[in-house]
Amino acid sequence: MKRPRINQDIHPMSEFRTGIASFLKQIHETKRPLIITQHGKGVAVLLDAGEYEAMQEKIELLQDIQTSIGQIEAGNGVDHDDAMASVLKRIRK
Repeated sequence: MKRPRINQDIHPMSEFRTGIASFLKQIHETKRPLIITQHGKGVAVLLDAGEYEAMQEKIELLQDIQTSIGQIEAGNGVDHDDAMASVLKRIRK
């Protein structure tokens, strides 16, 4: 996901309400999130659906990596040679 541009991607709720179609087009074309403010404070972020899915996949991958690191640190890892032998045994069946 691209970073938002402060001068283009932050808009008040009132402006968003009146120009929703153009803002949807903007996020689809730029792949940047749109930050919606209310009373001068950020209240919501609107993302392109594809960018949201990609972000979720990255988060899941990072969580899997973190889980793996924890397992290795706890001594629950598998030696590379043992893992390779196990995979090759399954493939050959």
